[in-house]
Amino acid sequence: MPPGTDPDKASVARMYDAMLGGSHNFAIDREAVAAFTAIDPQVRTLARANRAFLGRAVRFLVDSGVRQFIDLGSGIPTQGNVHEVAQAASPGARVVYVDNDPVAVAHSASLLADNPDADIVDGDIRRPADILASPQVRKLIDFGRPVAVLMITILHFVSPEENPAGIVAAFRDALPDGSWLALTHATNEDRPDTADAVGKLYRSRATSPVTARSHDEIHGLFNGFDLVQPGLVYVPLWRPDPGDRIPDRPSEYWVYAGVGRKGP
Repeated sequence: MPPGTDPDKASVARMYDAMLGGSHNFAIDREAVAAFTAIDPQVRTLARANRAFLGRAVRFLVDSGVRQFIDLGSGIPTQGNVHEVAQAASPGARVVYVDNDPVAVAHSASLLADNPDADIVDGDIRRPADILASPQVRKLIDFGRPVAVLMITILHFVSPEENPAGIVAAFRDALPDGSWLALTHATNEDRPDTADAVGKLYRSRATSPVTARSHDEIHGLFNGFDLVQPGLVYVPLWRPDPGDRIPDRPSEYWVYAGVGRKGP
């Protein structure tokens, strides 16, 4: 257990690892996931759908000419990491991961030790200036060229008082035109009771609370970015791959996904 780990609280990064079937989690994390599953039996399916979106979005961004990525709240390395997807499509693509969970940082550092084009920052999304000024970002990211910032299931861990729109704006303003934002975010739009119950679970058991938001609130986070088709949609509906199963009730996947480009 790395220094700084709270053994009495489930970690959102380790919970996500457990949802995806990973092994870098503790009993307390698995217990929290079991409680989550009691609220929503398809939570693991939702986690896999969110992870699949990440892969589709990164491939889309590489096809759009992006060769630099900052993955905020990257979590514990598992199959289909951003650098794996991006560098498979474009060798030499550069990726900086950012997380403040000690286990996520330790495992990421170990995984990336021999990769000169990827690194991990021990940082908090709530302090954009610290992340942007970090040695890892300064070394790997050229802000004279397009950059993709990824905020995958991270902003719903930012409370209203912590100003999520201001956080996005800080990263947006550091990016050159032609850069991108990809995000997913839990919503209370169609399943408010589920979102409320999950919020209570995370407040009582985990290191970070959850604030689910409406479609309009999440859409507003893209201020300064032009959403590409199909816009802000439930996560399995964003540019599914051929053969992907499209759910009959997409709102059962109560996470919105979108990708936007900074103009002109």
